[in-house]
Amino acid sequence: MEILIASLATLITLFSLAGIRIDREYKRGVIFRLGRFKTIKGPGLYWIIPFIEQKALVDIRTKTVDIIPQEAVTADSVTIKVNAVLFYRILNPDKAINRVEDYQMAVYQASMTTLRNVVGQNILDDILQKRDKINFKVQEIVDELTEPWGIEIERVEIKDVEIPLAMQRAMAKEAEALREKRARLIKASAEQEASIKLAEASQRIIDNPAALELRRLQMLTEIGAENNTTTLVMMPSDLITLAQQWSEAMQRMNDQRANSDPSSGTSGGN
Repeated sequence: MEILIASLATLITLFSLAGIRIDREYKRGVIFRLGRFKTIKGPGLYWIIPFIEQKALVDIRTKTVDIIPQEAVTADSVTIKVNAVLFYRILNPDKAINRVEDYQMAVYQASMTTLRNVVGQNILDDILQKRDKINFKVQEIVDELTEPWGIEIERVEIKDVEIPLAMQRAMAKEAEALREKRARLIKASAEQEASIKLAEASQRIIDNPAALELRRLQMLTEIGAENNTTTLVMMPSDLITLAQQWSEAMQRMNDQRANSDPSSGTSGGN
């Protein structure tokens, strides 16, 4: 009798120990009793009925999905390759186990097809310049798809956009042309402002001719300060004009003397 009691106590002890489970903080146990969902247990120490209840372990930490480069055609008919990374976590382990066969593969396929579809709805410039908009759109669509599975999409980030080489050259030429246009506009604007200032300066010099002489002296000082071997001496334009007029007057006087000389060839002919 004592042996039977001892054997029974041993069996009860082993049966009790067989049902002990310990899960870490980031894990949850989905418990099935005779094949039907019963409850969710964990983390820490808990007990299940051996041979009657089974446990499916679920990791609720944030997971990363690396979407391989996907070839897609943009709205402006440019073929590109886009790859992205997606972050998600399980909010309801019951739904992740019971409503989808392989939630990891399901999330990957949903994110891959959604990324390709969203890229196809936008032009290349928006994909390159408005990545936040593309990321948010992909996250919104995938999160809507995975919500019935008890999964939350935390973030989607486009990692790289691979553009064909011919398109890269065309974009480089476009950028170069835009920069050249901007440079020419800036130069033209500077010349316009300079012409206005020169017109104002010339008007002031006309009102006060002495200012022109002061400007000439200033330029001579600036030239001499640069240690040049050649020195330019600037003559007043009025002096040059006066010398030209004096030369023309002397030429006219010589012509008149030559015409009035009796011994000239003209007088002898008469």
